[in-house]
Amino acid sequence: MLALLAGVAITLLMTPIYSASATLQIDRETARVLNVDDVQPRESQGYGEEFFQTQYGLLRSRSLAERVVDSLGLAASNSFLEQMGATPPVRGDRTAAEYARIRREAVVSVVMTNFSVSPVRGSRLVQITFDSPVPALSARVVNAYAENFIQANLDRRFESSSFAREFLEEQIGQTKAKLEETERALVDYATAQGIVNLSEPGPDGSGQTQSLAGTNLSALNASLASARAARIAAEQRWRQARAAPLLSQPEVLQNQAIQRLTEQRALLDAQYQQQSRVYREDWPSQVQLRSQIEELDAQISDIARGILSSIQGQYVVAANNERALQAQVDGLTDEVQDLRNRSVEYNILQREVDTTRTLYDALLERYKEVGVTGTVASNNISIVDQAQVPTAPSKPNLLVNLILASLLGLGLGALAAFVLEALDETLATPEDAESKLGLPIVGVIPLLSREQTPREALDDIRSPFSEAYYSLRTALQFSTPDGVPASILVTSSRPAEGKSTTAYATALNLARIGKRVVLIDGDLRNPSMHRIVGVENTAGMSNLLAGASSLSQVVQATSEPNLGIVPSGPLPPNPAELWGSDRLRVILADMRHEVDHVVIDGPPVLGFADAPLLSSAVGGTIFVLESRRTRRAQARGALRRLLIGNGHLLGGVLTKFDTKVTQYGSYDYAYDYSYGEAAKQRSDNEAA
Repeated sequence: MLALLAGVAITLLMTPIYSASATLQIDRETARVLNVDDVQPRESQGYGEEFFQTQYGLLRSRSLAERVVDSLGLAASNSFLEQMGATPPVRGDRTAAEYARIRREAVVSVVMTNFSVSPVRGSRLVQITFDSPVPALSARVVNAYAENFIQANLDRRFESSSFAREFLEEQIGQTKAKLEETERALVDYATAQGIVNLSEPGPDGSGQTQSLAGTNLSALNASLASARAARIAAEQRWRQARAAPLLSQPEVLQNQAIQRLTEQRALLDAQYQQQSRVYREDWPSQVQLRSQIEELDAQISDIARGILSSIQGQYVVAANNERALQAQVDGLTDEVQDLRNRSVEYNILQREVDTTRTLYDALLERYKEVGVTGTVASNNISIVDQAQVPTAPSKPNLLVNLILASLLGLGLGALAAFVLEALDETLATPEDAESKLGLPIVGVIPLLSREQTPREALDDIRSPFSEAYYSLRTALQFSTPDGVPASILVTSSRPAEGKSTTAYATALNLARIGKRVVLIDGDLRNPSMHRIVGVENTAGMSNLLAGASSLSQVVQATSEPNLGIVPSGPLPPNPAELWGSDRLRVILADMRHEVDHVVIDGPPVLGFADAPLLSSAVGGTIFVLESRRTRRAQARGALRRLLIGNGHLLGGVLTKFDTKVTQYGSYDYAYDYSYGEAAKQRSDNEAA
């Protein structure tokens, strides 16, 4: 209730806060106007979350807040701080510049504190909000945030392009100078070494550079190969011609002159053979034909020998040509080898020139691309909804504050309950006593009202107080195999826990069921039983233990027919010596012949040796615990002393149990039901 009242009071006293919101769309990539790469790195799909978190961090950055403050002029005066409910800094003896700087820092801090970023889950939208007591101010600041965030993004892109251009210009200048230097060094070295290279187009269109000697060697090597092939062919023809008959050579047979002469000879030979049938060999015509045939044979032989000489000549020419070319190739080979040795440094310089030229071309191309992309003002951030002036305050919310206050109150109450429970060492319920002491509880006695005394409550047999002790008597009947022990000690850890009342009620209930009972006041230090029962205390247990009186002299009758009482008698100087003598056991043995039960109201256990001595001499001990007053440490110490003294514990009795504070099972219902039945039975008897 206190928390709720505090929540209502705080809510009513709080200044209304107005929240204005704008929605932005943030894309990972900008629109591709040109098909060239930008100077800023592009975000891949796998790093999308990092990109958006970076954008949210930029929205919350101090630099953006400073841009907003400067664009709106919020730090020009103290009006913004006063509207936000913040205290402006004190001017004091500061200079104007120093005071302006301090005020600007205060304004930036207030802006960052009241600004918030809320990403829309599952989308590329983000909502930005600003809270202030002035509605128009909230909308103005949020819209300024959106515009400055877009402009800051463009400025970063432009700055990146400017930096890239400056960097590329510097690199291009350095690369150009290096290229000129390396080309000059290459030319100087080639001139000094006499290296002349020729450029030839390659198969892929690229130029191939080769030295002049290498080119000549390549051409001569090709000619040498052709000459060698020609020589081999000519040599083969010459060998065939020399080995075969002259007129069987293919070159001879294919010669047209020989073919024509062979045809003429054949005609003459045919004519000679035809005439030889008629004429003799010495016939003039026959002689003329034969001389013509011989002339043709001589001509054919001369031509054939000329062809054979020609084949031989071709072979000789081819061999000579091969030898000449071989000599030239050998000479150029030595020259090329020497050139290669001198071209090692040249090739190094040439590769450096090529690499530098490639780098220079790439830098120049990239510089042109950056120059083009730097002029394109593309952006990946856009405003979806601008902030509108709020018409109703967003804070404070009475319902939310009441819910929070109630939760806080409940939490504090629960925490206080747990703390009190943890700090509370008392025994409140029978479960506490049984779980924390390991002692069975045989009776639970309710707390009496202030207007009622224990004696009055016990006289009313229908009272919950009497019923509780009836239950205790019933429990004692089942505490041992033989029923209620013949001698019972009632004690507690400290005084005023209800042990005397419990002893009297136990003896009274046993007497009411027809048992002969003697109640002994065993507290020889602070006796109280004679006042409870209403008898004289002139002689009693101290006299009996000292041997100054007999049992019949100290036992006094009470208003209950079967109940007698032995008061404490005069207080002895050392009660422990009386209880420790054998006289106690003799007295208890004699009483067993006269009565059924002996109930002893013993002294407290802690601080005295009386109770352990009495517990070891009786048949059973009832340990009394006061609800919410007896501490665990006290009860454990008392029980430990009783057990060390060989006392037989029957159980514990929890007295002064307040059922209004702590409910114990169906305690209230059981007693109310019993008393209702008893009242109904009494009414029926009166009517009869």
